[in-house]
Amino acid sequence: MKVVKHSGAIVDFDPNKLEASLLKSGADKEDVDNIMNLIADQVYEGISTKKIYKLAFDLLKKCSRPNAARYNLRAAIHMLGPTGFFFEKYIARLFISEGYVAQTNLFLSGKCVGHEVDVCIKKNNYIEMIECKFHPGKDTNSDVKIPMYILSRFNDLKDRNHAVFSKKDKISGCWIVTNNRFTSDAIAFATCSGLQLLSWDYPKKFSLSQRIDQSQLYPLTCLTTLTLAEKDKLMVSDVILAKEILTNINLLEKIGVSPIRIKKVIKEVSELCKYI
Repeated sequence: MKVVKHSGAIVDFDPNKLEASLLKSGADKEDVDNIMNLIADQVYEGISTKKIYKLAFDLLKKCSRPNAARYNLRAAIHMLGPTGFFFEKYIARLFISEGYVAQTNLFLSGKCVGHEVDVCIKKNNYIEMIECKFHPGKDTNSDVKIPMYILSRFNDLKDRNHAVFSKKDKISGCWIVTNNRFTSDAIAFATCSGLQLLSWDYPKKFSLSQRIDQSQLYPLTCLTTLTLAEKDKLMVSDVILAKEILTNINLLEKIGVSPIRIKKVIKEVSELCKYI
């Protein structure tokens, strides 16, 4: 059976891939088998992968909202757009969870010109800059022009004093982080130039998706018990992570979430982040 991807490409339907993604969400084998059987009855020649995903998500949500939230992770990262402002905040929190300190939304003077820097991180007195490349579309990859451009900015900023964490900080390393993927040329150029890359599936053993699962650092956008409007209001109030809701319950009340729904939100967050 042929299916249509987001890009418009027509490919063979791979039920094994769908099953693996459902199992990765934490759903048990019995639930996954039931979902796969129900989807098998509804798929047809030329169906879009987007529709298959929605079918799977809706069915999984009936079994377990926390598992559905994990299954929704990549879409949830895309919901940190459309400009990427909240994505930058999210990436800063991700590095903070790994023992860094971080500053966001900086303007630093280079040797030649000034530069807006998305994030600066520091660990063991080693300071690095992070440039976030957010793509609203799922099929837009970061090509070789991205690391070429960012390398020139890094070279203009490094070895100069900047007031970031103290008055005289030197930036010694550079990361490029994207919510999608890098092309092979982009990876080759960045590796050759000493730039660190982080994308949805790169590097293979410590990709963005793997780091999120390992740290339980899920964005609140993956939650199934909140509306899009409620998620936006929370992010504007600087609540970016699902677990941050547990220390900002008063904000749920302020944005109009009912007491009954607040209990459901707390339950989903607690199970998603494995809090008891």
